[in-house]
Amino acid sequence: MTPPRLLRREAFLVLAALVASSSTASAQSIDETINAAVAAVTSPFVAFIFAPFPGTTFPWIVLWLITGATIFTLYFGFVQLWAFKHAIDLVKGDYSDPKHAGEVSHFQALSTALSGTVGLGNIAGVTVAVSVGGPGATFWMILAGLTGMASKFTECTLGVKYRNEYPNGTVSGGAMYYLSKGLAERGFPGAGRVMAVFFAICCIMGAFGGGNMFQANQVHAQIVNVTGGEASFLNERGWLTGLVMASIVFLVIVGGIKSIANFAEKIVPFMAVLYVGSCLAILVTNYDRIFWAVGQILEGAFTGLGVAGGAVGALIQGFRRATFSNEAGVGSAAIAHSAVRTNEPVTEGFVSLLEPFIDTVVICTMTALVVIITGVLEVDPATGSYVWDSAAGRIATEGNLSGVALTSLAFSKEIYWFPYLLALAVVLFAFSTMISWSYYGLKAWTYLFGESAGAETTYNVIFCIFVVIGAAMNLGAVIDFADASLFAMALVNITGLYILMPVVKREMTSYWSRLASGEIRKVT
Repeated sequence: MTPPRLLRREAFLVLAALVASSSTASAQSIDETINAAVAAVTSPFVAFIFAPFPGTTFPWIVLWLITGATIFTLYFGFVQLWAFKHAIDLVKGDYSDPKHAGEVSHFQALSTALSGTVGLGNIAGVTVAVSVGGPGATFWMILAGLTGMASKFTECTLGVKYRNEYPNGTVSGGAMYYLSKGLAERGFPGAGRVMAVFFAICCIMGAFGGGNMFQANQVHAQIVNVTGGEASFLNERGWLTGLVMASIVFLVIVGGIKSIANFAEKIVPFMAVLYVGSCLAILVTNYDRIFWAVGQILEGAFTGLGVAGGAVGALIQGFRRATFSNEAGVGSAAIAHSAVRTNEPVTEGFVSLLEPFIDTVVICTMTALVVIITGVLEVDPATGSYVWDSAAGRIATEGNLSGVALTSLAFSKEIYWFPYLLALAVVLFAFSTMISWSYYGLKAWTYLFGESAGAETTYNVIFCIFVVIGAAMNLGAVIDFADASLFAMALVNITGLYILMPVVKREMTSYWSRLASGEIRKVT
């Protein structure tokens, strides 16, 4: 095995070579070369993950997620409804004991997980869903968020129950551990180990893709957008934006989960208020169009007017983008939630169900409403498909404006300086997502290669190299690879959740009965 020091040296040499190549080749050729090379490798993987269910045009992985979320919702008696208030009490610290095992509070764990999910999927991803699936995609995003709360509850309860607790006070948890340890308890030790390794590999790819490259890609897009567009110095120089971002990310992630949690509990509330407040300002200004927008959402959800693929197209886009945003059923957030200080695993399950609600039901819906209400979407009478408002002078069909640039266009129609505020939100969202996902990928990495300082440093360097790669790639290749990586994690994660559902049910029933009897009380 190559020593960690040599691996780090080789990683830095790769990064240096990428920068040095700019002196002999144009920035455009660098970006195009990176995009072509990565897309060639990832295309077969993407095609498999999003293959249609036999005899239909419905991606089998989307059906897998819908089925899982529905089963968990029914099995736990709509836990997302009756446990909602108690989840808020837990986040407030009403039942917290600092003497319990773990590294972070309920609020810090939720903030860290939210910093990983409240990202550019809420801005760029939602806009993609509405532009492709029409306003009706919003309805299915909300439904995916509500049912996904039960999936998140299940996986995060298991994440705490089967985590590793070390003598120095640190912990490691997540799907890797409940798949290997939990399935061994249920009589499937071999299958559990194989599934855990597969999940860890996909988690690392997800960290590099959805939690890293997609974020860097869209930050670069918005910075270019507000600094002159095609005339911007940074246009076609994504690698340069990536270098700056990679340097900042590296300085933060070397501090571990406590450093990330301390950052997250401060930045997540701020960025959420900043973005939601901006959306609310536009909605208040256009209050007379809100009911009309709701009507468009409901009509599009069931009729698919003007949308390629009709209502099914809206459903697919809605669930696909919601899952990319809140990651319910994927198993990633269980890694962050596993670090919580608690002796009751199910308490973090309750806390975690707030995550899809905040991420998808609130923030994603805000984005969709702004896009619909501002009128930047219109139906082309000739083709029946959605295009972008010609009155803005920037008709955008597929292949022109995309992702966060489209959201920026919607914001700018109301207040000309809003794209600059959006640019700040984009940077904060992307940065918080990258540092959280760096931790997810790190725990998967150390599960495979061992808990050592050398392994952690090697991973951190590679992660930062992928920041540069992501900023230089085109959106299409980035978003496809990101989606495929996340959904591949869900394949083994949900399988494990089905087998371990009875374990969660016992934890939930025991805790709730002790809470009702007064055995578990608020901390005074």
